[in-house]
Amino acid sequence: MNVKIGDTVRYLNAVGGGKVVRIADGIAYVDEDGFETPVLLRECVVVTPSKFETAVPKTSAKPKAVQSEKKEAPAPTQLPIIETQNGNVLNLVLGFEPTNIKALSQSSFEAYIVNDSNYYIYISISSRSDDSDSWTLRYDGLIEPNIQEFAFELQVSELAEFDRMSVQYIAFKRDRDFDMKPAGGIEFKVDTTKFAKLHCFRPNPYFDGPVLVFDIAVKDKVPAMMPELEAAHIAEGIRSKKRDVSVQERHTERAAKSKAANRQPDIIEVDLHADELLDTTAGLSPADILNLQIDRFTEVMLANQNRPGQRIVFIHGKGEGILRQAIMKELTHRFKGHDVQDASFREYGFGATQVTIKPIAREFPPKDKKSRR
Repeated sequence: MNVKIGDTVRYLNAVGGGKVVRIADGIAYVDEDGFETPVLLRECVVVTPSKFETAVPKTSAKPKAVQSEKKEAPAPTQLPIIETQNGNVLNLVLGFEPTNIKALSQSSFEAYIVNDSNYYIYISISSRSDDSDSWTLRYDGLIEPNIQEFAFELQVSELAEFDRMSVQYIAFKRDRDFDMKPAGGIEFKVDTTKFAKLHCFRPNPYFDGPVLVFDIAVKDKVPAMMPELEAAHIAEGIRSKKRDVSVQERHTERAAKSKAANRQPDIIEVDLHADELLDTTAGLSPADILNLQIDRFTEVMLANQNRPGQRIVFIHGKGEGILRQAIMKELTHRFKGHDVQDASFREYGFGATQVTIKPIAREFPPKDKKSRR
């Protein structure tokens, strides 16, 4: 079908669409919420032709035939489903986009569902407050393959009723054979304070602006949302983990003392990954996790600062390098004077730093030259 001005189109290989306002040099300019987006004509699929295209032309010839045509219901437009190469795995994303990101306390939030797969998805979204056992349906409907769909708008006044969220979905295909996907569902705790924090809205490949995103299904897998834990339970888990580590360090210290004095101390390996330090990270922000990792690093350094020659390997992972930078800052200022180098690449890859403890230099006050004898 040829694309004409006034047609409503969607993009063939991207998410989005709108109304064609002008065409020039093989490019359609599509109006999306007041902004014109240039798109190649061959990348556009007509969803709704313009009213000038669908109107029945007036003619004096054969009036009876024209009248019979008017009585017939127009055939619905059948859009071709273009399947992508990797679209046979489910990727479902729920994103909240603020209508006024410069004033989050007064902004509403538009919820969009992204179906990045070759499957039709029938989905429902519900929410409730912690004080209620009854759920409120926010959205239910059928999402076409490879498309982004507006679901509902969340007002600031409704955040008090948005403490928990439940998403359920069923995947299938039409007019072709397909691999059966099990029906999925996920229920999780929503930290509503994130809707008021600018840094929680981040860029996402599915959206033009910063959004607060919840992964519903990633490569066919439902993300393992951790059960809700009270702050006291989290603190107790951290203390319990530290107690276990302290016991392990005491055993390591006793074993080291029993070895020959001329033998080089064994390497102590300290894994600073969050899943090694904590039973769960639910309710903790990235900054909280980083502080716990630095606390663990400091604890090990203080426990071994009087053991010259002791080698300690801190496994921090490659990642974005934030944890490694924080460790290097501590070694440059608080624990300066020790030998620092990258750990063995063969054993640890790029994600580990080795520290060799050096004797602590003690400073003595200068002697008064007049007191010499």
